[in-house]
Amino acid sequence: MRDEVILALDLYFRGDRNPSMDACTELSSILRSIPVEKELAADPAFRGPNSVRSKTQNFLGMDPGTDKVGRSNASGLDHEVWDEFAADPIRLAATAEAIRANIGFLDQSEAEAEEEEVTEAEEGAILTRVHRGRERNVRLRKTKIKRVRDETGRLACEACDLDFGERYGERGDGFIECHHSKAVSDLRPGERTKIEDLVLLCPNCHRMVHLKRPWLTLDELIAIQGQAAG
Repeated sequence: MRDEVILALDLYFRGDRNPSMDACTELSSILRSIPVEKELAADPAFRGPNSVRSKTQNFLGMDPGTDKVGRSNASGLDHEVWDEFAADPIRLAATAEAIRANIGFLDQSEAEAEEEEVTEAEEGAILTRVHRGRERNVRLRKTKIKRVRDETGRLACEACDLDFGERYGERGDGFIECHHSKAVSDLRPGERTKIEDLVLLCPNCHRMVHLKRPWLTLDELIAIQGQAAG
């Protein structure tokens, strides 16, 4: 699970590349609080302190910033997370903080939920699902749509300008999706989503945002469309 590897890498750097067993035990407790299958949760060794310690040793084995010898059996996911976060400690710390803050708000059904055509964000499954939950907020979606219609007189994708009402008439009137544009690593439980955080996108553009890592910003999506058209 990407979330676990991110938290372990954060611990690795916070522990000056040699986190204590107390710190590993603390992270173990956090990891074991993530909703999982009951059979796994019942195993005391699952996500245990020794497992956490071993994971940090994997990072030691790929870290060019130290001459200490670590483990040489890092997984492909370990390497992915290292490549994405090791050179940016500020982003790593912010992402790890956001994951820890949101763990308690993820229930079993959310932990097991999967969605087609949405690639897990670089920041992991927990923040991906928090992000998607905010996109699906019915009340905010209705408010955003009403505001845009009142201000512009139409309801169009903010990336490609497709208006389903104009294209399909009454059948397509009012059809649009909402994308939460705030950085995933900035998501916090209990924080109110602002209308300004939502972007109206057609399903195609929305899929392109979430299709692969890293997710695209609205400006990046529009830029890609311009390049393709040019």
